[in-house]
Amino acid sequence: MKQRKSMQKMALYLKKTWVLYLMMALPVSFAIVFRYLPMTNIAMAFKDYNMFKGVWDSQWSEPLYKWFEVAFTSKDFWYALRNTLILNMLDLAIGFPVPILLALLINELAFRRYKRFTQAIVYLPHFLSWIIISGIAKQLLAPRTGVVNVMLTNVGLSSVNFLTENALYIGTYIALGVWKEMGWNTIIYLAAITSINPELYEAADVDGASRLKKIWHITLPGIRSTIIILFIMNLGRILGSEFDRPYAMSNSLVMNVADVLSTYVYRVGIRGFQFSLTAAVGLFQSVVCIIFLLTANAVAKRFGERGII
Repeated sequence: MKQRKSMQKMALYLKKTWVLYLMMALPVSFAIVFRYLPMTNIAMAFKDYNMFKGVWDSQWSEPLYKWFEVAFTSKDFWYALRNTLILNMLDLAIGFPVPILLALLINELAFRRYKRFTQAIVYLPHFLSWIIISGIAKQLLAPRTGVVNVMLTNVGLSSVNFLTENALYIGTYIALGVWKEMGWNTIIYLAAITSINPELYEAADVDGASRLKKIWHITLPGIRSTIIILFIMNLGRILGSEFDRPYAMSNSLVMNVADVLSTYVYRVGIRGFQFSLTAAVGLFQSVVCIIFLLTANAVAKRFGERGII
């Protein structure tokens, strides 16, 4: 009897909500076909892949960890791993707080038109590709003909090799990354700020709180959960590296600090037709990123935050 009633409730529920499930069918199908089914090709990391035979008809490598051993015994792999960690850590340490500070500053602007104009200007670089940005940077920062170095020499200073000296290249790489993405991430924090109850600010005004105190005691605690979630997500990408940014900005003079895992995979794996090696390195990156993500999520929950899982 109870089972019959539960079946009737389920039928009634589906009758009311079948349209929603139908709407969900397309994105779920997309995720299964283009996200989950390709994961089966992870087996390539454990096979001697032959492009003419395909993944499943290729022979298993002997031993199974052959391609991981090839990667881990390569000096270039460890240099690329080191560079990836250093650049991503610097990106996180410098690039993560900047959108928060920018959102706080924009939120404090009194004139709406100027506020909207500023917000539009700072997030426009997000829509530029790294090919365009690297081209602009190379024109502006060229040692002899770049606008920046021409201005420096005109005032009596020596030219600076921004893109050919290791330390300066890293600084330029990080600065351009922060400039490109700070405005886009600011949108998320501004949206979180708008959800804060305005009565809290009114009460703070009555108590005579300054702007800095309102930011410290109301705004920042109000967006703390958003900050932590984005920090966890960024930490989960600490070993991942986009390809277009380092590939477009690197050159032969700074390869010892510019070569990251994505460019290493392209140079050694794809151009060298070692596709199993690329799969092994990609699997290694994914596992390490998941470990960082779960660790950061566990720490966040330990301190009373919701986390993302």
